[in-house]
Amino acid sequence: MTVIHPSAIVESGAQLGADCEVQAFAIVKQWAVLGDRVQVHHFAAVGGNSQDLKFDPATPAGARIGAGTKIRESVTIHRATHPDGFTEIGENCLLMACSHVAHDCVVGRNVVIANAVLLAGHVTVGDHAILGGGSCFHQFVRVGEGVIVGGNASITQDLPPFTMAVERDQIVGLNLIGLKRRGVPASSVRQLKAAFRTVYFTPGNIREIAARALAGGAFDSAEARRFLEFFSGGTRGFVRARRGRQGGEGEA
Repeated sequence: MTVIHPSAIVESGAQLGADCEVQAFAIVKQWAVLGDRVQVHHFAAVGGNSQDLKFDPATPAGARIGAGTKIRESVTIHRATHPDGFTEIGENCLLMACSHVAHDCVVGRNVVIANAVLLAGHVTVGDHAILGGGSCFHQFVRVGEGVIVGGNASITQDLPPFTMAVERDQIVGLNLIGLKRRGVPASSVRQLKAAFRTVYFTPGNIREIAARALAGGAFDSAEARRFLEFFSGGTRGFVRARRGRQGGEGEA
């Protein structure tokens, strides 16, 4: 049974799935679509207008929240800017207090967005990512699956899958504990380490290096191939490895 607490606001046109909960003083705007079992906590606002100066509030665009996602206190999620578009939050995510997801972002499944994280417009975040408290992400940045980002980090370039990032655009290795928790085989982790070393510690253009490694056929694990394929896309360049981390040996 869906429960809307006293003093909550659910605007006409909003769509709520089964067994949702909207707590007191939360706001679900008319363009919001909530899947089953979504929780919206006190003072959160889902589906508000974009903070884009060119945005026309009459645009039929929304924000869509996947089933089982928890939206904690004072979170803000803004709707997309293009007609029939959606800002997307995947299933079973946790958005902690005071985090912000801007217009046209796409967040995958099982993502944890910690307190006060800020996603600018058009950011994409892959499945199983963990974004540490206070970290900030430039518009149009791509964050790969399975990454972990340290608290207060500033990410202005694309961050490849399965890595750890800290401070300003610095990779410090692979997210080995995250890979272990997801049951990735040791053979795949070894290939990821080799792919990481190939991409980040071979002189030359990083896109070309990744493309050659992918075409060479030495990397056949799904994880290593997804890591290498990531470098073929995007527009912003890539986060670079911190000096002295040539083994790809992450600790988290």
